[in-house]
Amino acid sequence: MVKIEDEGIILEHSESGFDDQAVLNPACAQKDDKTYMFYRAVRKGDMVSSIGCCQLEENKKAVKRLDKPVVFPEYGYEQKGVEDPRIVFLDDTYYLFYTVYDGKNALFAYATSPDLISFTKHGIISPRITYAEAGSLFAASNIKMREKYFLFASYIMHRQGIDILLWEKDAFIFPKKFNNKFALVHRVLPGIQVIYFDDFNELTDDYWRNYLGNLGEYVILDPLYRFESRNVGGGCPPIETEDGWLLIYHGVEDSRHGRIYHAAAALLDINDPTKVIGRLQYPLFSPVEKWEKHGDVNNVVFPTGTVLKQDRLYIYYGAADKLIAAKSLDIKELLTELKNNKDSI
Repeated sequence: MVKIEDEGIILEHSESGFDDQAVLNPACAQKDDKTYMFYRAVRKGDMVSSIGCCQLEENKKAVKRLDKPVVFPEYGYEQKGVEDPRIVFLDDTYYLFYTVYDGKNALFAYATSPDLISFTKHGIISPRITYAEAGSLFAASNIKMREKYFLFASYIMHRQGIDILLWEKDAFIFPKKFNNKFALVHRVLPGIQVIYFDDFNELTDDYWRNYLGNLGEYVILDPLYRFESRNVGGGCPPIETEDGWLLIYHGVEDSRHGRIYHAAAALLDINDPTKVIGRLQYPLFSPVEKWEKHGDVNNVVFPTGTVLKQDRLYIYYGAADKLIAAKSLDIKELLTELKNNKDSI
């Protein structure tokens, strides 16, 4: 098994008002030898989320923490929060992806920045399609979809109503294009999928309908092991290595004690991320520490950002939806372990 070093708590809530309830699920970006961390900040009382920012010193200490959010709710579709940022640098631009929540529907949007200081919002790019319609589109897929896709559609419609839109989270792009196309990772429960396109303007509802009708061709990972028995979701933006794309993701286990969120790892083909080279049969790490087991949502480790320093990979995650912590590991050791697990797929 891969040796994991616990780096401890990195950031906790403050008294700034916008993040006085909780901080969680951070994105990380490096610029001019500095590491910037963008995190989901939850406000006490109404529990509305925005995105805050700080710098990391030696990858272990938060410094220069801003007392105001850098991205915050402005429009009706995000009035109850902008959440769970992921950030990717591609073609001289920083792309910030985040979930928008209006109180009922969770969709994903993105913003861009040239400098990590000012961000321009570009709005929602996920499909505004109901689960009822999505279920029909899944059924038309050229590759047979797992039954669990239909079960999730029925379950969510039963709980939220037939007008609930396809619940989309955990979105980000690869930091490299494939045949000059963007590759965007997203999550239609219970799996992780990828979509390719030339320009973000292409992502209309008609485009998504055609894609969802062929969703089976674009699945990266579906739940496979016991520790991810409920679902999986994209975690940290993929890391390019000589062996392939390293994807740190999360798996959700349905247990007799409720849901447990684990961190997990897979290795994807460098030219086709739907081809899985290796995948850990066990969690990379799980809730063990008291701050991971008890918080606003218990038993959660939710990896969303990484920093690679030489061969040391630092993984930043939300702990129990309350604070931000980090683990580190030797990336070469992890890649070796993943390649040794290729026969189980």
